[in-house]
Amino acid sequence: MTCSNHTVEKIGGTSMSRVDELRDTLFVGDREGDDLYNRVFVVSAFGGITDLLLEHKKSGEQGVYGRFANADTDHGWHEALDKVAEAMREAHNGVLTHAADSERADEFVRERIEGARNCLIDLQRLCSYGHFRLSEHMLQIRELLSGLGEAHSAYTTTLLLQRAGVNARLVDLSGWRDQGDVTLDDRILGAMEGVDPATEMPIVTGYAQCAEGLMREFDRGYSEVTFSKMAALTGAREAIIHKEFHLSSADPKLVGNDAVRKLGRTNYDVADQLSNMGMEAIHPKAAKTLRQAEVPLRVTNAFEPEDPGTLIDDQPAEEAAVEIVTGLDIIALELFEQDMVGVKGYDASILDVLTRHDVRIVSKVSNANTITHYVDASLKSMRRVERDLAKLYPSARISSRTLSMASVIGRDLRGLSVLTRGLQAIADAGLESLGASQGPRNVDVQFIMEREDLKPAIKALHGALVEEQTSAHLKVA
Repeated sequence: MTCSNHTVEKIGGTSMSRVDELRDTLFVGDREGDDLYNRVFVVSAFGGITDLLLEHKKSGEQGVYGRFANADTDHGWHEALDKVAEAMREAHNGVLTHAADSERADEFVRERIEGARNCLIDLQRLCSYGHFRLSEHMLQIRELLSGLGEAHSAYTTTLLLQRAGVNARLVDLSGWRDQGDVTLDDRILGAMEGVDPATEMPIVTGYAQCAEGLMREFDRGYSEVTFSKMAALTGAREAIIHKEFHLSSADPKLVGNDAVRKLGRTNYDVADQLSNMGMEAIHPKAAKTLRQAEVPLRVTNAFEPEDPGTLIDDQPAEEAAVEIVTGLDIIALELFEQDMVGVKGYDASILDVLTRHDVRIVSKVSNANTITHYVDASLKSMRRVERDLAKLYPSARISSRTLSMASVIGRDLRGLSVLTRGLQAIADAGLESLGASQGPRNVDVQFIMEREDLKPAIKALHGALVEEQTSAHLKVA
């Protein structure tokens, strides 16, 4: 690969389900000739496909992976795999209009699905012998199944664009029937060898098979890791994530379309805070890769390609301002121990238990005899945490409580009195904050409240800290 004037652009699963619309706007639109190229697209699976392959992201309903892992009989996972094949055919036939393209996509699905089926059958047979354990292969199975979704969407998109006259080229990183066990860097560089983005449009699978095993660390966040690595390794001019919405000052459904403000520009520090609140602009590890490679990130609305969206880089803000108000449902894990005063080790033990149960910490506060962790977890997992902590500290009082956290975020909040004004805005709305905190770096302020108060609190905070701020600027101008 010789070009260094290209962008690397990622499209998520929900947007991919409307890939025929994207052909007429993002991929082609009114571009002609050379203007079509110098763009590398990393694509996710069509919406809902990965849920069927693994498990439903929200409900947890088992897909092929879960049914195979817990199979008492073969029927469950075979039927689930048949359901995936049917959903894949429905997805590509919904966007491909030429019969020959549909036939090729149908055959692609048949070949991949039956190949995966035979692999799982062989593995079951092998593990029926005592020397082999199925549990030792579950991560590889999860990766194999994940790769099916991205390979299918990338193949379909390539067919769609080729039919539209674009010199599109499938770049399959999924390692299908590949004998090599290579690093992620080598997988990407090897696949891109000989590819010239100046004259062709690479359509790249969001999943990449590699020795590191992307799902071991990132699970379903792997496509952003592939995307960021692709941008860094190929020296992209810019990395772009296309979403179905603009990165805005709040959820327009909460505060109103007329009230929200598109960010336009922010930095990676704000992106990290958003990730901490479960509102990922980009996975933190992917952001780190781009930051270290000095590749700026842009987040755009996929269906408004003429809008530049929001640029994320390492530049500080020109002036102090609140940029985003968002929120997250949390659980407050509180450990009270009268004998804690002056004794070291409590915090480390709690962290060890939370880590063992894979509980994500959002924030924490402590005083002389109490440590409270605000975590993003289920009550079921917290019950297990409580049991383990009770064994460690039998005289401690341990409790979990469902709450919410509203967060006000900006590159520079100095001099804005966000903590004071935020508490006042919450009180003026007839609500109560159970706790609030602000760190010395002045990039975020957090307000703790009852769950039913979160949405009205976000609306109140946005009105006081974003809408009034915007009005003041307009009056000055």
